[in-house]
Amino acid sequence: MKDKIIIKRSDFIFAKRLLWKMRNPRTRFDEKKFMKEGKDYLFNYADENAGPLDPNRRAFLKGVLVVLGVAAVASAVPLVNSLNPSVVTLKKFPWMIITDADGNPIEASAVQVNDPTIMLFQYPMLGDITFLINMGDENNKPVKIPPTSVLIPQTGKTYLFPGGVGPYDSIVAYSAICQHLGCEPPEIHFYPPQYFKPNMPTPDFIPPSAYQAGVSAGAKSIIHCDCHGSTYDPWKGAAVVTGPTVRPLPYVQLYWDSTTDYLYAVSMNVHAPPIMDHTSDLEGAAYLDTYDESTGCPKLILSKGQKPQNCYTPLTSDGNTFAGGSG
Repeated sequence: MKDKIIIKRSDFIFAKRLLWKMRNPRTRFDEKKFMKEGKDYLFNYADENAGPLDPNRRAFLKGVLVVLGVAAVASAVPLVNSLNPSVVTLKKFPWMIITDADGNPIEASAVQVNDPTIMLFQYPMLGDITFLINMGDENNKPVKIPPTSVLIPQTGKTYLFPGGVGPYDSIVAYSAICQHLGCEPPEIHFYPPQYFKPNMPTPDFIPPSAYQAGVSAGAKSIIHCDCHGSTYDPWKGAAVVTGPTVRPLPYVQLYWDSTTDYLYAVSMNVHAPPIMDHTSDLEGAAYLDTYDESTGCPKLILSKGQKPQNCYTPLTSDGNTFAGGSG
């Protein structure tokens, strides 16, 4: 049996991100091509999907090839089973302020309504990507998202979604990892009202069944996964509109501080289905880069203009899937 690879946490995070891409149906690793081309294919694939590759990451991948061999790397699963350390477990959900890429807290009033750009932050663990959406009507006016009971088709049980937050109670946060097979943005994305209409040109096809189901559910916009067609209702806690998924998207509980207009990610519902491929939302590949292991990131309200030193999660853009016109 091959020896285990003992690696740094940063390399482990990189390896997990690479593995997720290897498994994704839209970015799946070509084992036959890898067996033919060897490390060059692996390096190019890793650079495009989990990179950029610096000399340390390149050296790490070379080490994987030496220890595991080409056949083991090509199978992907033995790769992650050979890595240390094991899954990280949080004792409780951290309190994380949402910032821009430079670490400055974002203001809720500045979050664009019905933004077709995929806006993501990570919570509660590294790689747990989450949509941040400011919901609005067809005129791009913010709309209050009330609390609602969400059905889990897989079990028949329900849980409470607490509704939106912010100046208009319109801002919500849902997992950006499809609950069917784990497809990620841009394969899963938010259709604002201007795109959730019949005969509108969009880059990705909304099946008639998904459109009709969304209309019947009273949704003016949807979250749709292009991989296999799963559809969710962001107006009602990301409840399932159409399968094949049988689980709603998990939500991240947000807190809005009206005195500063800052947004915080504070918890998840343990009664809701966990994030795809997780046994619990408190378990994951690794801590967030800003997570303070000594304190566990307890509740902390920042003053206006105060920049956090730790316990923050940056909001990033994954692009606008509608920018290229129809497709």
